Amino acid sequence: MIHKRLAYLILMLMVSALGTAFRHSDEDFIKTITSRLRKFRAVYPQEKAYLHLDKPYYSVGDTLWFKGYLVEGATHQADSTSALLYVDLIEQRTGKNVALRRVQLDGGNGHGDIALAAPLTPGAYTIRAYTHWMRNFSEDYFFQKSIYIFNQEIAQTPSADAGLDVQFFPEGGQLLTGITGRIAFKAVNSEGAGTSISGFVADQRKDTIISFTSSALGFGNFQFTPEKDVKYTAYVRKENGELQSFNLPPASEQGYSLMVDNVSNSRVMRVLIFQNFQDGKERNVHVVGHTRGVVTFVANGKVSSRNLRMNLEKKDLPEGITHLTLFDEQHRPVSERLVFIDHNNRLRVEVTPNKKVFKTREKTELSVMVTDSSGNPVEAGLSVAVTDAGQIAAQPYDQDISSYLLLTSDLKGTIEKPGSYFDPANSERKTALDQLMMTQGWRRFIWQDVMKDSLPAPQKFIEQGITLSGTVKRGNRTLTEKVMYSLYLQNDSIKTMLSGETADNGYFAIHNMVFTDSLSARLQGMNKRGNQNLTFIADIFQPPAFTVLKVPYYPVTVETEQLQAYLKRAEEYQEIIKTIRANREKLLNEVTVRAKREAERDSRKLYSNADASIKMTPQLASSAFSILDVLAGRVAGVQVMGSGMNATVSIRGSRGEPQFILDGMPVEKDMLTSININDVESIDVLKGPSAAIYGSRRGNGVIAVYTKRGDSNYDYSNEVVPGVLVTKIAGYNTPRDFYMPRYDIVRQEDARPDYRSTVFWAPMVRTGKDGKAKLIYYNSDAVATMNIRTEVLSADGRSGVSRQTYSVQ
Repeated sequence: MIHKRLAYLILMLMVSALGTAFRHSDEDFIKTITSRLRKFRAVYPQEKAYLHLDKPYYSVGDTLWFKGYLVEGATHQADSTSALLYVDLIEQRTGKNVALRRVQLDGGNGHGDIALAAPLTPGAYTIRAYTHWMRNFSEDYFFQKSIYIFNQEIAQTPSADAGLDVQFFPEGGQLLTGITGRIAFKAVNSEGAGTSISGFVADQRKDTIISFTSSALGFGNFQFTPEKDVKYTAYVRKENGELQSFNLPPASEQGYSLMVDNVSNSRVMRVLIFQNFQDGKERNVHVVGHTRGVVTFVANGKVSSRNLRMNLEKKDLPEGITHLTLFDEQHRPVSERLVFIDHNNRLRVEVTPNKKVFKTREKTELSVMVTDSSGNPVEAGLSVAVTDAGQIAAQPYDQDISSYLLLTSDLKGTIEKPGSYFDPANSERKTALDQLMMTQGWRRFIWQDVMKDSLPAPQKFIEQGITLSGTVKRGNRTLTEKVMYSLYLQNDSIKTMLSGETADNGYFAIHNMVFTDSLSARLQGMNKRGNQNLTFIADIFQPPAFTVLKVPYYPVTVETEQLQAYLKRAEEYQEIIKTIRANREKLLNEVTVRAKREAERDSRKLYSNADASIKMTPQLASSAFSILDVLAGRVAGVQVMGSGMNATVSIRGSRGEPQFILDGMPVEKDMLTSININDVESIDVLKGPSAAIYGSRRGNGVIAVYTKRGDSNYDYSNEVVPGVLVTKIAGYNTPRDFYMPRYDIVRQEDARPDYRSTVFWAPMVRTGKDGKAKLIYYNSDAVATMNIRTEVLSADGRSGVSRQTYSVQ
């Protein structure tokens, strides 16, 4: 867990021959750097989103099930600030957004589904997750995962051409002449996937300096001492035997660099600082360490013409990626290095089936136990997917919640097989992880921005619900005054009236609405002079632009036999569903309804009959400026004094103004007087006892106004009324229930074959304080191994993953 305060580390340091001691940083710099970073985090707090998918690949006609996790970027604690997570699916070939889901979050947790139905085409897709707040920053901050959607014909993997790209990265950012430096490299093929290489470095005289080889994923590093005015070239041997050349970055004749050893010692990390200025002067430098934007240490010392060395105890650093930044005497960042600290503090997740071997369609119980690294029970949220291994190939090294939060979310580009860096059985993982830090390093901020005295305000806000926003104009002109508006919202379960005022430029926004599916909205306004000749323009949600990333053609590893079995079962299941739907439609067509339909009662009215009622006609509307003008002289006992927004009204026998009702909702008189008279359908007046149903102000009577647009049977789709906007607002998507048959009960619909690829999906499970949870479901008809994948996140930001199996015979 990230330290809550700056850790003043006691550094055991080996120094240059001059004996200069490395010491704690001066207090001013400590205060400056920590306060600026704290301010930066306060203005630009970071969020991370993660999706757990039920399986790694899909077929056209399948359903993609997902669990969404949202956490605070530094601590990984569940983020309860944003309550709306956007999840979209993008076709990589065209960049087209083919699906969008608005997921309601509760304490940073939510779930949903995407039906992958035709006309969706097979191919590579990217699923993304982000909040409105995250759109203040680069799309690199979004969760992005490549998936492949197949159809019944298995696509052939195109053979990659001989294209090869190798990038070289000097450790710390630059090479120095006369100083031994390390260069890391990464090789990728034409599809963007890592590929193994071998080669050598030669100088401009064609003398070989050093040879190198890479890992299977194309990573490697080598060391050499560059000379002044000498150019160096790397030569890589291609599969056809030809050599391909790459120029190495030139070495600087003066500057600083960092070299870090984070591999050889499990307890201590060694940092070496170099400079090659020709004047031979010692220079005061600072080293700042931070993890996800939180400072973990600041120290300073003097570096001579040789080097300055320091040892850091790893136990004092938080788990995850730590940025080491070297600042010169002018407090300018001059060198940077990323290191990964692995304390193996991830949660332990044990999922135990109640039997080792099950029968088809047999009831299955899974006992879940979540503990910390010391064996203590942990209360946490988790999601569980059980898939048929005969159809869905397990991806042991693919991305999971731990590798994403601790590693890939803080690096740039595609990270292949991120799980391999956390596999204790991988003896090369520490070296590979260190090479990854040197080649795909990335920062979420630029130091120059952090050190500014003032920071620009973010443009996007934090959404805690659905937002309706837009602009009011007069013709094509921007307003220079505020406008009063009223908003009526309605769907099957909601009817509500709101009012508000725009900004001086006509901008309006209604925030934090909570509803599912959609709402009908009617927005109407007028300025202080009663002018309704206005145009309301609602903002239309536009998903962020998508940058197509180079990824391997197949983002998963799957045997042809498994894939064929999956696609065959998927096709059979879809045919069964088509038959069921056809039979239902046939049954419905055979049913004849002979009952006479009763006249529909207006649901807006709490009463049966009014004491007086006025049906609005075009003639009445043309002779009045407001609703109260219509009442004047037309209803016995109703007295109207004045006109327009200044009018007062009373009903004979009362001692004050009546209760005003608009489409069934109590409102203030100003709301009624602002309504366009042409939009009114009828006006009812209730006196004395008739008004009792409306409560405390019944003694003064009730004036109830009903608009055409408030009537659910009124067709206003083609009507244009000045000063009125009628639109639909998209709300949270209601997640569907995952189909789980109960085979202990005989039901006709369960007689069909059951070869679902995802046998069980439970996205919103929680363990108790004892760390335990129990899950119950029934197996399918498949005789196969079942893969159980469980992903866990505790409220304090600790994550864990479990991959286990059981057999069905």
